[in-house]
Amino acid sequence: MKKTSVLFVLMCTLVYANPYAKCSGCHGLKGEKAALNGKSKVLKDMTKAEIKSAMIGYQNGTYGGAMKNMMIAQSKLLSESDIDTISEMIGK
Repeated sequence: MKKTSVLFVLMCTLVYANPYAKCSGCHGLKGEKAALNGKSKVLKDMTKAEIKSAMIGYQNGTYGGAMKNMMIAQSKLLSESDIDTISEMIGK
C-alpha cells in the first residue's frame, strides 16, 4: 500500500511538472499526432510562436476549428508559463 501511494505522488508530480503531459494523450508524446482522427494540426510542425498564439487564442475564444470548445476548456487550465513551456517543448 505504501509503495502505491509513493508511486501515485511521484506520477502526479511528473504530470504537473510537465504541462504538456495532459496534452500528449491526444497530440502524442512529441506533438506528432493530428488529434482526434485528424481534426487538429500536428503540433510538431508548428512554430513556437504559432503554438503560443493558438493557445492564447483558445483561451480568449478567438482561435479554433472543429474542436474549439474542447480546447477552450483545456487551455483555460494553463498559465502563461505553461503555454511558454509547451511551445518551447513542442514547437520548431
